[in-house]
Amino acid sequence: EPPTDIGLPREKVSRAKEIKERKRILRENRQNPEMERAARLRTVLIPLDDVRAEWERTSGPYHKQRVARHFGVFRDLFKGATFTPWVALRVHYSQQDEHLVPVYYGNMVTPSEASSPPAVSYEADKGSLWTLLLTNPDGHLRDADSEYLHWLVTNIPGSDIRAGKEMCHYLPPFPAMGTGYHRFIFLLFKQRGPIDFSQDTRPMPCYSLKMRTFSTFDFYKKHANVMTPAGLAFFQCQWDSSVTSTFHQLLNMREPVFEFVRPPPYHPRQVKFPRHQPLRYLDRYRDTQEPTYGIY
Repeated sequence: EPPTDIGLPREKVSRAKEIKERKRILRENRQNPEMERAARLRTVLIPLDDVRAEWERTSGPYHKQRVARHFGVFRDLFKGATFTPWVALRVHYSQQDEHLVPVYYGNMVTPSEASSPPAVSYEADKGSLWTLLLTNPDGHLRDADSEYLHWLVTNIPGSDIRAGKEMCHYLPPFPAMGTGYHRFIFLLFKQRGPIDFSQDTRPMPCYSLKMRTFSTFDFYKKHANVMTPAGLAFFQCQWDSSVTSTFHQLLNMREPVFEFVRPPPYHPRQVKFPRHQPLRYLDRYRDTQEPTYGIY
């Protein structure tokens, strides 16, 4: 049974029209003597911005959907329901040295780089309203099925994030030590009109993990009739030294540390007369405190 599609409807483009348009472009390129000469001399320049724009418009949303499915985004946030991100969501974190750290679809970003709110942009029609949220489905310390809400901005007019209503202020990532990589997922919803999100408001400031416990599925289910998921971007993040200060200074709690307890090595039952075994066969069953007398 195919998963339920909860995304924006997309007008189907005729395959014949696509092939006709590609043939027209190829014909124009062949009739361009300057481009043909540059191609022969290997000096032709590819307009990468145009290529990316064409990718975003055609096959890009399907590629993003496939990557998100591979990372379990739809499974963990929407319980298997899926959507095609037709709206390109561009997210990047600014650093002190004017260096930008982009967020794509599963790339690595450190907690230090994501310590401040990112710049978010997307193409939106005039008069449209949007909702943006950032959630972590892997970091809850008590309930594996819950998430932590890191950012929520609602009723955004167009693409002006600052003009939206911030229901929950930005909280830096804090993946606990020993828990591996966490997914931090940006979701963009398109609203059909103004929505009352008063029940989803968090106090300002909000550094209580209990109050930041969140469920994207319940949030969407509550507002499913008035908003639709339209875009996504996500990054992976693991512990670094800035997480310690986040726990101590912002969350005002001891930092949890998880360690992997490695099980003892498995050895099959000892055979009384081992055949075709190495000379050190008996060492597998020797008491670790017993000396080997320098035989090996």
